Amino acid sequence: MSAPLVDPDRLWRRLMALAAIGALPKGGVDRQALTQGELDAWGLVIGWAEAEGLEPSCDAAGNLFLALPGEDRTAPPVLAGSHLDTQPTGGKFDGAAGVLAALEAAQALKAAGAPRTRDLVVVAWMNEEGARFAPGMMGSEAFAGDRSLAEIRAVRDAAGISVGAALDQLHAAFAEVPRRPLGFTAAAYVELHIEQGPVLEARGKTIGIVTGIQGKKTWEVEIEGAPGHAGALAMAERRDALAAFSRMAHRFYPEIGGYDDAVMFTVGRLQVEPNAPSVVPARVTFRVDLRHPDGAALDALGARFEAICAAEAAPCAVAITPLVDAPPNGFDAGLMDRISEAAGRRNIPAMPILSAAGHDARHLAKVCPSAMIFIPCRDGVSHAEHEHAEPEHVAAGAQVLTDVLAALLASKDAP
Repeated sequence: MSAPLVDPDRLWRRLMALAAIGALPKGGVDRQALTQGELDAWGLVIGWAEAEGLEPSCDAAGNLFLALPGEDRTAPPVLAGSHLDTQPTGGKFDGAAGVLAALEAAQALKAAGAPRTRDLVVVAWMNEEGARFAPGMMGSEAFAGDRSLAEIRAVRDAAGISVGAALDQLHAAFAEVPRRPLGFTAAAYVELHIEQGPVLEARGKTIGIVTGIQGKKTWEVEIEGAPGHAGALAMAERRDALAAFSRMAHRFYPEIGGYDDAVMFTVGRLQVEPNAPSVVPARVTFRVDLRHPDGAALDALGARFEAICAAEAAPCAVAITPLVDAPPNGFDAGLMDRISEAAGRRNIPAMPILSAAGHDARHLAKVCPSAMIFIPCRDGVSHAEHEHAEPEHVAAGAQVLTDVLAALLASKDAP
């Protein structure tokens, strides 16, 4: 048996071929969840996997699984992967690099004849991004039991299409793909991903050993005022929803965004109705994203945010709807050690790093030992068309992933 080695050229070719599905003029990718583009991506990836002897299956939440058989097919499998969906103006590497690196690892392990005490399952989770259907990470949430399938299926996109209808279309298109139960026992989960930040590049490191993911809260807030003629309605008589939002925003940024150097606060979507030049704004709807690595601080800031909304709304009414409440989480210490050791044996520079962005691994960490491997992205840019990872970094990350998976699969007591 030879040591399992990835094929960097094959991995890169596949990344570029996948990026052609939903390709944008400036080099990015628009392949949102459960669109025809993602269905086309499924077809491409399944074809590659079946050619290498992997067995495709899916579940009711639209998660795709590609199993490389092991000796004991009843043993909990080792999972590795990420997601295939993108932002509307996304890049070539966010999510896709993790899925294709896991597929490359499976192929390298098979070619080397590496021992496999159990199945290795490459996974592509449904709707990690939350671009078309909000919030994101629906597939991994359903798998981990954090959110019911009925609740997920009821969510609708901007065109009124439900997740349920889109899932039914997906399953009809891949009727020949066997179905797995929703949620099953796994021995471990490892996810490779671009960092989506500048730290690795700035430190000259190729591998990030992810220690955990900072906590995140999101809300949708609706301020209900009343329309009026911009030239006839006295200022004192107005129920101006935009004015109420302005008062809130005036406090949000210093009191929440300025809390400390670790907080991340964003008003990421703002809709004004009727959005006419000579009409007093009657309704404002906005989305907020709040993140912090400390759970107590995150909770305190969340409470302050809601208090500011309530205090500054009058004379308008305000409705605050929580969407995501994800506390900070850590990853398995043993798996982090395996990643560090694998990078060290390959003389690949590595460092521990906290993830500022959310990932499906957050939910997998609740059901099995989980870990993440980061690779650098140029200038820390992600969720943009010019997102870029160097081929040698993608290959190095895939090789470290392969070495970790080889060790897990060789042991009857993984991880």
